[in-house]
Amino acid sequence: MTHQAPPALLSLALALAEANVPVLPLREGKRPFGNCRTCTRSACGDRPHMKAAGPCQCPAPCHAWGAATTDLAVLTSAAWAGAWRQAQAVAYHPGGAGLTVVDLDNAEAVEWARQNLPTTKTVATTRGEHWIYFGTMTSPNGVRPGVDIKSLMSYALWRGPGIGTMQLLPDVVRELAVKEPTAVPPTLCTVTVPVLAGGGECRHRSPVYLERGIAMAEQRINGATDTIHKTVYRTFLAVLSAHGWCSCLTETHMERLFTAAQAKGESLRNCEDAWANARTKLGM
Repeated sequence: MTHQAPPALLSLALALAEANVPVLPLREGKRPFGNCRTCTRSACGDRPHMKAAGPCQCPAPCHAWGAATTDLAVLTSAAWAGAWRQAQAVAYHPGGAGLTVVDLDNAEAVEWARQNLPTTKTVATTRGEHWIYFGTMTSPNGVRPGVDIKSLMSYALWRGPGIGTMQLLPDVVRELAVKEPTAVPPTLCTVTVPVLAGGGECRHRSPVYLERGIAMAEQRINGATDTIHKTVYRTFLAVLSAHGWCSCLTETHMERLFTAAQAKGESLRNCEDAWANARTKLGM
């Protein structure tokens, strides 16, 4: 039997996967595909697989960057076929490939990089450039005007192999993550910060209380049908208000909330801004 040749985007994805670069399809607007039916409303549980690059434990390419994979069988599976038919671009998980992308969004940001960052492999984008380094780090957005970092827990649009020689991730880039992203003060709602019983004593000695709160927050985001931005912000605010005053709320919990928001179409930048704005609102 003669098999039809795969679409161009799938062919590109397979070539990248063979080079050990975890990839995923993007839909219109450079957004990842939403959660599959298996994972809708957090039915798949805590998704511990999200702590690393994909594939996620579900039949379709959901969970945003966590779906990125190098498994050729997964990429060509029937469950992913519909996504490839709708795909508008191919993205990859830089952190999963051991890389960090400094996303320079305009000419001013590119000029700043040329004056302040070590020369490395560069890829032209629509409005600026991607500077790519060996090594991984966190992925904060808005570290400078027009400058985002894409590495762990993030995806970047594949725009070609680039030019130049890739260098090791320098400290000057890592130090960018220490700076607070620019946040616009929200005017969405007013919250009274509760006083913890026992002068700040942790209420999460039983993990059920915190787990129930995170699960409810995920359900609230997953169930939003409109005003997604407001829902995400208010949910983050409620979670931080109830659970953010002790060390029990971890990055793993934040990842779960970000994943739910991104599955509804929110960008990583919007998630980070909403989280930062909620912390600012609460005086954290």
